[in-house]
Amino acid sequence: MSIEQSSPNRSAKPRVALVFGGRSSEHAISVTTAGSVLRSIDREKYDVLPIGITHEGRWALVSDEPSRMAITDGRLPDVAHVAEAVEGQVVLPVGPGSREVVWSEPGAAPKVLGEVDVVFPLLHGPWGEDGTLQGLLELSGVPYVGNGVLSSAVGMDKEFTKRVLASHGLGVGRYTVVRPREWESEAGRTAVRERVAELGLPLFVKPCRAGSSMGITKVKDLADLDAAIEEARRHDPKLIIEAGVSGREIECGVLEFEDGPRASVPAEVLVGGGYEFYDFEAKYIDSSEVRIPAELSAEETAEIRRQAIAAFEALGCEGLARVDFFLLDDGSWMINEINTMPGFTPISAFPKMWEATGLAYPELIDRLLQTALRRSTGLR
Repeated sequence: MSIEQSSPNRSAKPRVALVFGGRSSEHAISVTTAGSVLRSIDREKYDVLPIGITHEGRWALVSDEPSRMAITDGRLPDVAHVAEAVEGQVVLPVGPGSREVVWSEPGAAPKVLGEVDVVFPLLHGPWGEDGTLQGLLELSGVPYVGNGVLSSAVGMDKEFTKRVLASHGLGVGRYTVVRPREWESEAGRTAVRERVAELGLPLFVKPCRAGSSMGITKVKDLADLDAAIEEARRHDPKLIIEAGVSGREIECGVLEFEDGPRASVPAEVLVGGGYEFYDFEAKYIDSSEVRIPAELSAEETAEIRRQAIAAFEALGCEGLARVDFFLLDDGSWMINEINTMPGFTPISAFPKMWEATGLAYPELIDRLLQTALRRSTGLR
């Protein structure tokens, strides 16, 4: 839909605002995810309004051209490249009682783009997946796909994810948290280095509130610790440092059905190509293999599905989530993290796991939208 063709007339079909991009370092992955959803959403059933958020935070109308939203020859897509105008912005409803979306630009009268029935927030990372956008939509009274404010915020912050999971008796690894103020003093840095040394080697230095393997470094020598911390701090001033473990990396998708959450068949991440772990390059550029279904015993498969649902419910999740595990060498399970808005790119494990479970990509999108349309905003 171009700006000139925008119309306040309401479609008989549910109108979906697809919101993507955003201010986080996962901007490009969000754009890629949106392209995949645009390509697969049932246009006979839904009217779609693509809205991109630039790196600077401007909400822009975006061309409905999914082919321009893919990673091509290693080049990452960007909302600024697919926006229909270099100025102006989309304005969502500012309070309950109206679902009208408005286009506003300098020197021109606002244009009503029509009402929106549901928002599909395909943002990854802070300022989108962390409860901030969900809070805005709750205030606006507009239904949206996926997790609410609290579960989104807890799922984004790896420290509090681990605290909640551990309180429910679910296994998590050893870790320490580095808070911004602590790293900014020499005494604090000394205390951090002492705590980290107790974790042993190897270890992983991560931004506490980020995903897509952004800013993560595997440290095999404590002499490299400070550089790894500075790299992670480029993405988030708060860090989490985790002890390395020996085991297999297994993922499981969870989806909300009318009778409660269900778990998909699990997948196993097989990192090849000389990569030491499933980092950004291995995941999105070189496309390491994901084996679906994972080669597990019936008992192991039943246990990971049970724990995935338990993690989903522990965080109060809604709609969907992907739970990432390690199957340790001693046969026990450990949850690495939970992703409250998993990727929907062509290589993403979440839609592939559900396809292997019997739910094709377009049907998966439809289920998420229908679940959101049935759900009210506010306390529930």
